Amino acid sequence: MSTWHAPTATGPVTATVPLPGSKSITNRALVLAALADGPSTLRGVLRSRDTDLMLAAIRGLGVGVDADAGEPTTVVVTPRPLHGGHVDCGLAGTVMRFVPPVAALADGAVTVDGDEQMRARPVDTILRALADLGVAVDGQSLPFTITGRGAVRGGAVTIDASSSSQFVSGLLLGAARFDEGITVHHVGKPVPSQPHIDMTIEMLRDSGVHVDDGEPDTWRVAPGPIAAVDRTIEPDLSNAAAFLAAAAATGGSVSVPYWPARTTQPGAQIVDVLDRMGASTTLSDGTLTVRGPDRLTGISADLGDIGELTPTIAALCALADTSSTLSGIAHLRGHETDRLAALTAEITGLGGRCVETDDGLRIEPATLHGGTWHSYADHRMATAGALIGLVVDGVEVDDIGCTSKTLPDFPAMWSAMTGG
Repeated sequence: MSTWHAPTATGPVTATVPLPGSKSITNRALVLAALADGPSTLRGVLRSRDTDLMLAAIRGLGVGVDADAGEPTTVVVTPRPLHGGHVDCGLAGTVMRFVPPVAALADGAVTVDGDEQMRARPVDTILRALADLGVAVDGQSLPFTITGRGAVRGGAVTIDASSSSQFVSGLLLGAARFDEGITVHHVGKPVPSQPHIDMTIEMLRDSGVHVDDGEPDTWRVAPGPIAAVDRTIEPDLSNAAAFLAAAAATGGSVSVPYWPARTTQPGAQIVDVLDRMGASTTLSDGTLTVRGPDRLTGISADLGDIGELTPTIAALCALADTSSTLSGIAHLRGHETDRLAALTAEITGLGGRCVETDDGLRIEPATLHGGTWHSYADHRMATAGALIGLVVDGVEVDDIGCTSKTLPDFPAMWSAMTGG
């Protein structure tokens, strides 16, 4: 596998970077549209590996999917009776965890498999929950099979979602179609990435679904139709993080247009992190601009709600002048790779000082040098290496192509931002 030479900025980066749609919103919108009471038109759909796998999944179960030939980010989804089939989830956690409740509503057997790395990621929580609701499930990890009977009884289920909020979201997304709806009760350590559950609930309510989340760690979805809704997908604010961080790392200025004034995307919280590290941010006429500081300051932060931003934040901390402690992210050991171990190995490999704690990382200032940054087939790890490469000459990132998971052409966008 060839490596990619990360461009090194010759000065402060100055750029405007338009970004494609949100992966998290796109894949939730596709599931809701597949189960709706009529056709839905989705605009601004992200076309990346993760979202194309979701499109293929619902199409493979019988749903009509019509992508505009001239504008592939516009997709019309037409619900049809669901049948058995095969689903490839690749490295997409949302596909692996959102599709099983949909498959349970199909008439026939649905097999689900994915890339080799996915077989270590937890999925048993949602499979056990479905089995408790009367669904026929064979297997507790990839590959597994769900044999649907065209309906799901629904009811109450207790789960431990401390390893991923996607278990809660997956159960909620399809629950209005269950005969009795669902009541999901979580027991265990706090559920990470609560904003992603908030996103799911808001989208359900936009689709006319009644959701009660007034009791801690308990979510109730009433049975009923899921209304067809035409949606325009927001830009992916988690993907924006690396580009905005480039301004902070180089003392430059990066703008992202169409930044929503209000959003449930947890990626928006990168603004607060960058402010704390010394950057300044402004939102004017829908464009967010980050201006980097002369001196990047480390932080102590609980990233439990924004774990997906950890690689970007950790890369910035490795470039900062003071120490950082990142906590609340033990669950990242079960992501595309063990992100805590991976970040520790790669930052240390470039001369940095990074150690794991029970639930996070501690990063001390150090002079970094060039070398190979391993991505572990993890898109967030790859972009973190690119970020360090902006200010450290000679950084080579292996498997930069894995960024296509959520961003179709990251290398070209990154080079354009740097003027390369």
